[in-house]
Amino acid sequence: MTTIEPAVRFPDLSPQAFAHPADRAAMAALHSIPMLDTVVKKLTEFGYEKQFRQLFLGQSVRLGGDQMPAVWALHRQCAYVLDVEPCPDLYITQMPIGNASTFGTSAPVVLVSSGLIAYGDDETRAVLAHEMGHVLADHVGLLTTMQLVRYVLRGVLAGQPLVGLPLRGIYHALKEWSRMAELTADRASTIVTGDPLVTCRALMRMAGGPVAGLNVDAFIRQATEYHEERDPIARLKRFGSEIAADHPFPVRRVRELIGWVSSGEFDRIRSGDYLRRGQEPPASEEFDAALAHYRQRWSNVIERAGSGVQEVFTRVSSWLGGSSEPRASEGGEGFGSDFDGAEPV
Repeated sequence: MTTIEPAVRFPDLSPQAFAHPADRAAMAALHSIPMLDTVVKKLTEFGYEKQFRQLFLGQSVRLGGDQMPAVWALHRQCAYVLDVEPCPDLYITQMPIGNASTFGTSAPVVLVSSGLIAYGDDETRAVLAHEMGHVLADHVGLLTTMQLVRYVLRGVLAGQPLVGLPLRGIYHALKEWSRMAELTADRASTIVTGDPLVTCRALMRMAGGPVAGLNVDAFIRQATEYHEERDPIARLKRFGSEIAADHPFPVRRVRELIGWVSSGEFDRIRSGDYLRRGQEPPASEEFDAALAHYRQRWSNVIERAGSGVQEVFTRVSSWLGGSSEPRASEGGEGFGSDFDGAEPV
C-alpha cells in the first residue's frame, strides 16, 4: 500500500480562517431563507441523492489502497493536512478534461476525471485539496442541492417554465454563492500545497489543458491585465459572461488568490497562527451588512418568482411515482455522459 508522505497538519483548522468574505456572507444568507430548507428536504425525500450515489457506484471506479494507490494517497494527505475526518470516498470517471467535483449532503464523495491524472502529482494534489476545502468549509450540502435543483429543472420540469419559477430563483441564488465558494476552496488548496504557484498552475491547466510549455508567471500577468481592464464597455460585456458561468474565470481566481496571499493571511496560517474550530468570533458589522444584502436580494428574486413551490414538488412526486427511476442521461445530466451531475472544481 502506498504511504502518505509526511506533511504539515493544521489541527482543528476553522474554515473561517481562510473563507472568502463573500462566500461566508452569501452562505449565511442562503441558510436564512426558509424555502431552501424545504427544497433540501423534498429532494432528499424523493431520493435524488441516493440515485446519484448509485451512479457513482455503477459508472465510476472507487479508488483505495488497492486501486490507484498513489492518487488515493494524495487524497488522504489532503484530508490529513486540513484535519478532515473521515476522509471522503474517492472515485474516478472516464473524461479527458481534467476536473473534479464533490457530492453528498451527509457523506461527501469526491469524483475526479481521468484527464486530471495527466496534470502530475503537484497539480493533482492542488485539485484534490480544493475539493477537500469544499468539505471542510461545509459547502457540499449547498453544492449538492444546487446540482439536484438543476437536475429537476432540466429533467422533470423541462418545458414547464412557469411551474419551475420558484426553483429557478433558488437555483440562481445558489449559483451566485457557488462562485464565491470556489475562491474559498482555492485558498484551502494553497494551504495544503504550501505554494500558491502550484494552485495557480492547476488553474492555468483548467484553462489551457495539460500541454507542455505553459508559463505560470505569464498567466499571472494575464490575470492582472484582465483585472485592470479600463474600458467600461469591455468590462460591461464580460460581466454577463461571468455571471452566467458556474465558476469564476480562471484568471479572476488567480488574481483573487494572489491578493489573499499578499495580504499575509496565507503565511499566518502556515505558521500555525490560525482560527480553530469552536473559537470563531461573532460576526462583524461588515459581515452583517453583506449578509443582509444577499438575504434581501435573493428573497426578492424568490418572491417575484411566485409561491408555487408546493405545486412544483407535487408534480415531481407524481412523476416519480408514475415512472421508473430517471436515467443518468435524462435532462442532459449524469455522470456517465458528462460532468454536470456534481459541482466541478
